[in-house]
Amino acid sequence: MVLREARKRPEPWAQRKAGVRHGWTLPWHAIEFGFDWTAYFLSRWAFLEVLEYLGTLSVLFGVIFYYSEAGDRKKQKHYQAWQVINTAQGKGGAGGRIEALQELNADREPLAGVDISGAFLQGVELPRANLTRANFEAADLRDCNLGNSDLTYADLKSANLRRASLRSVNLQQGDLEDADLVGADLQGADLGRANLKNADLRQADLKAIRWQGITSVESANVYGVRNAPEGFVAWALRHGAISEKGADE
Repeated sequence: MVLREARKRPEPWAQRKAGVRHGWTLPWHAIEFGFDWTAYFLSRWAFLEVLEYLGTLSVLFGVIFYYSEAGDRKKQKHYQAWQVINTAQGKGGAGGRIEALQELNADREPLAGVDISGAFLQGVELPRANLTRANFEAADLRDCNLGNSDLTYADLKSANLRRASLRSVNLQQGDLEDADLVGADLQGADLGRANLKNADLRQADLKAIRWQGITSVESANVYGVRNAPEGFVAWALRHGAISEKGADE
């Protein structure tokens, strides 16, 4: 805010002119003299002071409206993010979906039922996400972070989850058939009634997983699994799992 003060009345022109030492500067002094008187009269004009107060109030109202419309802006942002995800549905590549998904999850927007099958989502960060019944079939999720997320009933068939962080995820009723889980971190994951048929679990960290009730481990490769709970590997092999070193090792 500009604080206006009444200016001192300028001296008469004769007095100003008498103080001019060089005649060639007289036109400049005349211009300055005119400006001095203009500023003097404007400083005494209350209308300008009112305008200054109105300007300050407009800033205040602008701040109030900005915060009052924050909810609408967030809704618009979410709508645009969902547009990106839905428009790219069924297509390969990222198509802006990594940023859109992360943005929605950061705002704690539920991602239940989202269809990102076949998408390239390598390195996506979706911790503590609500991904119940989400469709990740054949998606590239290498090096992603889904820690503590809810993936109940999620479709992860043929998904690439190499080196993924799946700590403490809820994968109950999840379909992981043909999923690539090589080197994945599954510590504390709940695999109750999950389907692991033909899944590649080589070098996966299975510390403290809840494995009782897994519906199928037929042809799942458990070679080199780390920190597996007592009895899990033996149970898996009895139920059709294999333990074979892969060609990439």
